[in-house]
Amino acid sequence: MSTADEAQSGDLSDRSDESSPKAGEQSSMEKQVETELQKQNEGGGAEEKAPGTDSPKAEDESVDSQVYTATSMSLMSKKEDGVKTHPLTLDWAFGINPTLPVFSLHDQDRLTVFYGCSHVAVVYDHTSNSQRLLQGHCSPVSCMCVSEDRRWLVTADKGQESLVIIWDSYTGIPVRTMFECHPEGGVVALALSKDSKYLVTVGAGAVQRVCIWDWTNETESPECQVDIHPEHGFQNHILFSTTDSFRLLSNSDSHVLFYTWNRGVMEYSAPEISDKTFSKVVGAFSQSVFHCSGVQAFSVTLAGNLVLWDVLKGSASDHNKAMKATKLIPLQNNGITVLTLSDSFIVTGDVNGHVKFYDESFKLINWYSEFNLDPIASISFSKEITSSSSVGSQKDCTLNAKPLVIRNFVLSTVSATLVHVNVQGSVAQSLLKEHVESLDTVACHPKQPLVAMGSHSGLLKVWDYETKTVVSSRVFHTDKQIQCIAYDPQGFYLAVGFASGAVQILDACTLQQEREESFQYSQDCITHLTFSHDSSYLATADTGKAVTVFQLCKEGSQHVWEYLGRHHSHYKPIQDLLFGVQLDSTQPRLLSLGMDRRLVEYDLQKSKKDELLILSLDRIEQSAHPTCMAWYPPLTTEHFLLIASDNYKMKLINVTTKMCRKTLLGPTFGSPVKKMLIIPPCKDKDPSSRYMAYITQDKVGVQILPLDGNPYKSSALICHSMGVSSLDCSYDGRYIFTAGGKDKTVFSWEISLLALEAVASLGGKDMDPFYTLLEGGRDGELFRAMEEFFYYCQLRNQGSDSMETRQVSTHIPLTEVPFVVRALGFYPTEQELEDMQNEVKFSDYAETGKYVTDIDLEEFIKLYVNHRPAFGTSREELYKAFQILGVPDENGLPVITREELLECLQARGEHMTDEELAECFMTLLSFSVEGGRSEAETVDHKDPELLLESELPLNITMDTFATDILGFPCVTPELPPEEGSFSSPVPSEVSLEQM
Repeated sequence: MSTADEAQSGDLSDRSDESSPKAGEQSSMEKQVETELQKQNEGGGAEEKAPGTDSPKAEDESVDSQVYTATSMSLMSKKEDGVKTHPLTLDWAFGINPTLPVFSLHDQDRLTVFYGCSHVAVVYDHTSNSQRLLQGHCSPVSCMCVSEDRRWLVTADKGQESLVIIWDSYTGIPVRTMFECHPEGGVVALALSKDSKYLVTVGAGAVQRVCIWDWTNETESPECQVDIHPEHGFQNHILFSTTDSFRLLSNSDSHVLFYTWNRGVMEYSAPEISDKTFSKVVGAFSQSVFHCSGVQAFSVTLAGNLVLWDVLKGSASDHNKAMKATKLIPLQNNGITVLTLSDSFIVTGDVNGHVKFYDESFKLINWYSEFNLDPIASISFSKEITSSSSVGSQKDCTLNAKPLVIRNFVLSTVSATLVHVNVQGSVAQSLLKEHVESLDTVACHPKQPLVAMGSHSGLLKVWDYETKTVVSSRVFHTDKQIQCIAYDPQGFYLAVGFASGAVQILDACTLQQEREESFQYSQDCITHLTFSHDSSYLATADTGKAVTVFQLCKEGSQHVWEYLGRHHSHYKPIQDLLFGVQLDSTQPRLLSLGMDRRLVEYDLQKSKKDELLILSLDRIEQSAHPTCMAWYPPLTTEHFLLIASDNYKMKLINVTTKMCRKTLLGPTFGSPVKKMLIIPPCKDKDPSSRYMAYITQDKVGVQILPLDGNPYKSSALICHSMGVSSLDCSYDGRYIFTAGGKDKTVFSWEISLLALEAVASLGGKDMDPFYTLLEGGRDGELFRAMEEFFYYCQLRNQGSDSMETRQVSTHIPLTEVPFVVRALGFYPTEQELEDMQNEVKFSDYAETGKYVTDIDLEEFIKLYVNHRPAFGTSREELYKAFQILGVPDENGLPVITREELLECLQARGEHMTDEELAECFMTLLSFSVEGGRSEAETVDHKDPELLLESELPLNITMDTFATDILGFPCVTPELPPEEGSFSSPVPSEVSLEQM
């Protein structure tokens, strides 16, 4: 399936539109950057010139580029509502990463800040309440910095494919993308020099490497680099000197390092300092900066001290100046978390949320302590001094009360709060107050443009996703960890499930509950919440593998929620919980799906207080684990329940008989579908055109219905690189919302159905998409084998010894399907064969009332690619099976005895007789020609059991089983599952349970 996988992975790996310029444009971009830097260094600045002014027009085409002609207002320009080119477009990011710094950008006319949010960097204009989302990373952003003039923004990550991206802040265009700067673990800290020409990066490996890059040229290697000895601690902060780009400093919790570099050589020194240096407690270092003069340096600690570093007397006068800790100043009683410079002031932020300004003599000049903030995480000052900060507008706190000029600044706290401080009047304006702990759930209002989200910090917020404003919020103090939320279909109630097992049903508008106490019928975490279609029932599922149902009852003139019953209906975790409607009435029906492969339906009508009854219990899988379910839309005369599993398959289950009516290949984007929902039909779209949204481990996708296994009908992209926990869709079908869990973020994705249909059309029509799922396509060996086996079955069905005229047909009987799929290397179980035959047999029964008894080649190809395993059996899967079933030998490798293997194959899964087992092994060991039972019994006139004893070794290792018995290629232990899977066209994949 390589061709189809490549087509699917194009949505995931192609970053050319968002993360890096095209190869042919790279040189032009870098020339523009160099030109811009030269203009700024000469006193000119592109930000002061608008397009169309009297600036000379160069002959170079780069003059007309967006980067060259952009101004500071370009970023705030209104987005054009053009045709969307992607099925899903990131529209808004709700949340902030509190561990990353926040930077103030262009606030001369507008209040704009730059911060990180999961794997996306956000430029947020508070004045117009708009965002520009900088997308390019596939892993969470680990560090950020900005240039002195705020023109260039830099982001980096620590993922497997680590990137460093330099963005133009005026346009949001990536002007340079640096790949694998630190392949040993990504980037943990970075900084730009004062002239913005050089970039320094610090690796996150066990042995950290510091690199200097001239990012404006085309070289892919650093100017110089040096490895840091691990004894100096993990360096997490680095900075250039304010006067000399060839000097830097960095610090860990225990050491401050000073660097010098020139002509490709980089050196560093680590001055000794401890509690014995000044006979006082120094404390753990938090941040360090160079003095404005560029000679001295300061470091602050979590003990409230400031360490002054100065040039050691007698050291060289050039760049290689030795530094020494000369003073330890107890600056304040509270731990200092942030240290920065603003003009001539030394500015600190501490654990009490206070911001203090000191002069060069470390005298306290001014402070801000009245904002009632949590510990400060970062402080960033405006690029320009605004008119409100004019001389004489405020005084310092000294006895002389001298005039004080301070820039406005933006600060962030460890509790994900973002505040802008206007120094005129000491006014603090809250810009953002987001979730500080895991955000696992999101729910959309069924009739209004509202989306609710709750986190483990106890914060529940409801946003208007059209105006991007907070409508209401509430903080829970007793039961803090919000695990799941759900609106009822009428939009009157909002149910909240907590990790403590408590359930609260709130008024959807006020977020207040009618009852004083929560429903507490479980001590286990609530994982699922769902309302019935008429809002008369609420069902919950918890980690205790139990389902609890509440009912809306009438007491007098009021309706109140009452506990109905609870049932431990599963012995493994519950994967999904779903309400539906009875086919012959309007009564609700409730189903739960467990990892135990059981689909349970509850009898709500006969259930009574403290007694929740089960109506039916069906096992729907043999070996795969179901992951989620949804009601299939009425696209056919039959009514189906759609169930996804961890083997990348989707099954249509008849809602009445619970029979598997169809098995289809699902999205194969790295991990199975973990949750799905049917997108509500849009008002201006054809109601017969339906679509589905889904999430995998880290991706969100959309799928065209009806399902048929066509891989081009599905599109997905990375939404939360640390894992997505939940999704929901807006009532009008325009947006999908995903919650990222650990990254504390909710993303809003705009859906473009036209783009999705366009992507599907690129895969071809009719059978073309399915041919791509065959190894080699229509011209490959597998397709030719299919044709040969298909026509051979016609000869076999008519009798191989017949002398009559052959009746050539395009169909074969259904009874021949098992023989063909096995000849092609796919060995399904008897249950899977029954499902395959029933799928064809009943395909037209609902419309015609007749069975289908034969199948043509095209339908067989669809049946084959949808039912066969999506991927080959991996080495890890086989090794795990041997670890469980076998015992270690003298080399520590798991070994299974011959008797144990034969007994396991007969007693577990689908039972096999001695005769059937011998037939399988004789076929695998090439002792039979056609694999028929009659031939197996007469091969060499030997007893099959004696033959197995003579051919199978007494002790069987994994390599023996895979290579000698199953015929797989040699095992390569170092390969990961994706690369070390066993596969071959004919024969192909096989598993222990399928033999």
